[in-house]
Amino acid sequence: MDGIVVIKCGGSMIDSLSKDFYEGIREMQNNGYKPIIVHGGGPAINQLLEDLSIESEFVNGLRKTTDDVMNVVEMVLSGTMTNKLVRQLQKHGITSIGITGSDGGLMYAKAKDLENLGLVGEITHVNQDLLFNLISIGLVPVISPIAMSSDSEDYYNINADTAAAAVAVAVKAEKLLFVTDVPGVFKDSKIIEQATTIEIMSLIDDGTISGGMIPKVMAAIHSLEGGMNEVMIVSGQTHLLDGSKINGTTIQREMEAVK
Repeated sequence: MDGIVVIKCGGSMIDSLSKDFYEGIREMQNNGYKPIIVHGGGPAINQLLEDLSIESEFVNGLRKTTDDVMNVVEMVLSGTMTNKLVRQLQKHGITSIGITGSDGGLMYAKAKDLENLGLVGEITHVNQDLLFNLISIGLVPVISPIAMSSDSEDYYNINADTAAAAVAVAVKAEKLLFVTDVPGVFKDSKIIEQATTIEIMSLIDDGTISGGMIPKVMAAIHSLEGGMNEVMIVSGQTHLLDGSKINGTTIQREMEAVK
């Protein structure tokens, strides 16, 4: 299926997505693109864990997920966050459906490191046919990154960047977009429209890319290592399209950039 675009939206961005952003998704559909949204929910998970006095820690950047933490992760991701996005999409005339990675066998996973990380998973399979069927009837899937084990006994917390990359590779997406609070990567006050992974690493080394942009571009680079040919850093606060062109910074693997 041509024209699929996977959009990864972090939990910190969901409440600040603009009217322009949602209208941009509708315009994408009008231009033949087929969006799939994968979202996170870190800040809201942190807040609910704190409210419930449930201890939580991070190991190598991943949330150690005990049974109690997993219950909160599911409540926030598959409840609050998914519903917020679906409501806003519907409000802007975009017919969407909220789906967790465990619905319909969408995503299967295995434990990444049960001893140290608990119920944090690595995706082993994505049911692309389910997504194709949803897209074919005009729906925008909004996916919360929860997956189940092959025997359906266990459920796993999946890093949203990892889930988005796995979905994008499985459906052979045309693009994978990482939504941020800026319209792309800047150098000398101008947006870099295209860069290779080596060029991005060089911009980190010389300080051009700094602060909160570093984890965003690194997530994009990691998704390239997972099989994507190119990814984009885009804004959640402006229009996604300029005509039929998606606005932002495109990051490519070196072999693709040479072609």
